[in-house]
Amino acid sequence: LLTEYKTRFPDIFRTYLRVTPTTFDALLAAIKDDPVFHSSSQNRQIPVEEQLAIGLYRFGHYGNGASTLKVALWAGVGYGTVVKVTRRILTAFCREGFRAAATQFPGRDDPRREEAKNWVASVVCEAWRDGWIMVDGTLVPLFLRPGFFGNTFFDRKSNYSLNVQ
Repeated sequence: LLTEYKTRFPDIFRTYLRVTPTTFDALLAAIKDDPVFHSSSQNRQIPVEEQLAIGLYRFGHYGNGASTLKVALWAGVGYGTVVKVTRRILTAFCREGFRAAATQFPGRDDPRREEAKNWVASVVCEAWRDGWIMVDGTLVPLFLRPGFFGNTFFDRKSNYSLNVQ
């Protein structure tokens, strides 16, 4: 069904995985050859494309919607598989090769850098023009209360979250 959404209804695809089909394909290309997805065991892993979809679905939801049971029912896999897939995806995303490919900042001579500075000066304020990697304080919801200092993550919207600053 996701394949159908990906090709014919990209807006629906995005509601499930929280990325566009183009971004999904780029992520897949970046991680598909990672060793974590290749095993010498006789038991085959599910395709990397499906593992990425399960991981992104889980990352894009919080609360009960991100529980292993709900994700397993959505994906048609066992909830133990959801845990394994999540670990594999995170392992691939944390590798230096992926981070270097996915996170790129414009160099000193890149015209995009000056464009970004001008945008900040015109939309936000001139004083922040030379700021570096600034964001707007977006709340990133966590699917459960953190084990250490959990109450400090409780936000004004009654969720546990991280404030991106």
